[in-house]
Amino acid sequence: MRAKFNETAAWEYAQSMDGQPYGYHNMIFSWIDTIDGNYPPPLDAHLVASVMTVWNQIQPAYAANLWNEALNKRLGTQGLDLPDILVEVERKGSSFAELLTVPEQDDWLYSDGMSTSCIAFVLEMYKAAGLFDPIASSVQVTEFTIKDAYSLRFFESNSSRLPGWCNREDDAELPFCQIKGKYRMELPGYNTLDPYPHMDERCPSLPPKYSRPANC
Repeated sequence: MRAKFNETAAWEYAQSMDGQPYGYHNMIFSWIDTIDGNYPPPLDAHLVASVMTVWNQIQPAYAANLWNEALNKRLGTQGLDLPDILVEVERKGSSFAELLTVPEQDDWLYSDGMSTSCIAFVLEMYKAAGLFDPIASSVQVTEFTIKDAYSLRFFESNSSRLPGWCNREDDAELPFCQIKGKYRMELPGYNTLDPYPHMDERCPSLPPKYSRPANC
């Protein structure tokens, strides 16, 4: 994996994002993959639409930044505000719940630039570096959550090759290095999944078990 990593390409991507905004345009969509398999009760798509509608009235400029532009991209429209989006999605024979599940595309350009959250930024670096090759074009890392990211089989699997200081202060041998923190991190499913096309685009995530079907 280390030999596959193109450090130059990774740095070029990182530098290209200098000055770009945080991923507030698309951050809320990374965990909504299904119509009813991601919302902890009593939350559902109807309640999400209600909250968005109220927020659209109170802070229309914020609403445009947080979700209107992303919803327009999913709908294939431009410049519609939330009420018009709701009308248009019904006119097309779909539903707002279905619209929320449309996968984010890594190459979508928003009005103020590319939009990536912290974890999407790291994964975009990995993507630029070649770690998702040869299926990179069919993987949208802006759909990944933090758990999705650390579950990727991209990391050292031989704990004997980790630096000696990794577990020196702990009575448990972790498969990764925890650099700082008072409490021990638990990362279920760490370093277990190989990338596959359309990864993490249709995954439920209901508590308390957050069960994840294979190849979702």
